[in-house]
Amino acid sequence: MNYRMIVLDLDGTLTNKDKVITSRTKEALFELKRQGGIIVLASGRPTYGIMPLARELELHETGGYILSYNGGRIIDLSTGEAVFSKELPVESNEKIIKLSKDYGVNVLTYEDDVIITPNALDEYVQKEAFINKLKVKEVQDMEAYARFPVVKFMMLEEGEILQMVEPKVKSFLGRDYSVYRSEPYFLEILPKGIDKAASLERLLSRLSMNKDEMIACGDGYNDLSMIEYAGLGVAMENAVLPVKKAADYITYSNNDDGVAHVIEKFMLS
Repeated sequence: MNYRMIVLDLDGTLTNKDKVITSRTKEALFELKRQGGIIVLASGRPTYGIMPLARELELHETGGYILSYNGGRIIDLSTGEAVFSKELPVESNEKIIKLSKDYGVNVLTYEDDVIITPNALDEYVQKEAFINKLKVKEVQDMEAYARFPVVKFMMLEEGEILQMVEPKVKSFLGRDYSVYRSEPYFLEILPKGIDKAASLERLLSRLSMNKDEMIACGDGYNDLSMIEYAGLGVAMENAVLPVKKAADYITYSNNDDGVAHVIEKFMLS
């Protein structure tokens, strides 16, 4: 099979434990670009949190795509244009924030390149800020403040607690929302029909490509849809078990150049 596109989750996939793209993986990606391959960075991160890695890979110069917010936004890096965007209904913001209070967990969302949250010192807020290199703004009355469209909310708490909260949030919000965990401590809430697979289908249609030409690599729960959808779904060795079970191929871990191995094995001539 002639694979023309590789779709890469970032944390736990493209980057190693230090959130760095290794030299071998970077060289494999640059060679893939030289041979005409298409690179898509697909992450739960906000757009601003993906841009530094996109620049490091020079995708603004050579072309490529970002799927941010787990597919809530698609950016064509050659033009900077958002070719797809879907936000939560503004009237749902208050409901989601109140729900986080009812379940005793913290919540955050994004205002341009700033994280807004009622508890800025929360360790998981700090983790999200560090990963994305974003500033944090503490907002005491989130319901009153967040009266603008946002792509997603995240509820934050240790994994065992979110495991109990997740089905309750799904049941309360119903079918008009996508609710899933990207990390054990991050519960994502997005508009209905937003996941990585659905947005990749939109992108492939725009490019007149089909899924059999695409490889998708990931490690987390939010990567499951695209790994099941792709022509070749690849799980990292460090992936969660459901992702490994769904994958067509399991590569090396993110600390052992698993992405480079996939590119060299399946894509480079």
